[in-house]
Amino acid sequence: MDSEKLKQFIIPILLIVVALFALFKLGSMVASNVQTIMGAKSELETKTTSLQEKKDKLAKLQKEEIEAKKKEEADKTGQEKQFYKPIISGMDTEAVIAGEFTEILELVRINKIKVRSIKYDYDPQDDAFVKGAASSYNVARLNMEMITNYPNYENFLKELYKHEHFLDIQSMEMVPYKKNKSILLINFKLKLYAQK
Repeated sequence: MDSEKLKQFIIPILLIVVALFALFKLGSMVASNVQTIMGAKSELETKTTSLQEKKDKLAKLQKEEIEAKKKEEADKTGQEKQFYKPIISGMDTEAVIAGEFTEILELVRINKIKVRSIKYDYDPQDDAFVKGAASSYNVARLNMEMITNYPNYENFLKELYKHEHFLDIQSMEMVPYKKNKSILLINFKLKLYAQK
């Protein structure tokens, strides 16, 4: 009779065992899927962070490129200097150049440079502008003897480079003063140009 009673419970026991096995299998599949999803989520977060870093780097590089182009354009426009043009036309070379020469003397004064002497040569015949376009341009060659120190002379040259009008630095000869080497004796040759 025990085996008779046991037969009654075999099917429910088998169903319970199958259900437990299915539940275990389903649980391991769910756990595996959760692990896969968590790994994918972690990988997505890593790639999102990496993508954002690369976007930031790209934006920085693009900004640097734009700034470099702006600087290059500014340098180009700085190199295309205009000729000095006096307010009144029809003046002689000395009068036309006087306006621009005043600007150069102002740079000398601002930078505390002492001028010992200035020699002028108006419309020198060896100048290309005088040879080719004497009717359109006035030229003055200046030979200036100056005394200053190194920092003041450096500032003068920087400001002369930034000067808004076209000019030509012919030569610079610097000799330190024998008694005080921080003082320079300078022979500075410069050509100034102006439109007539």
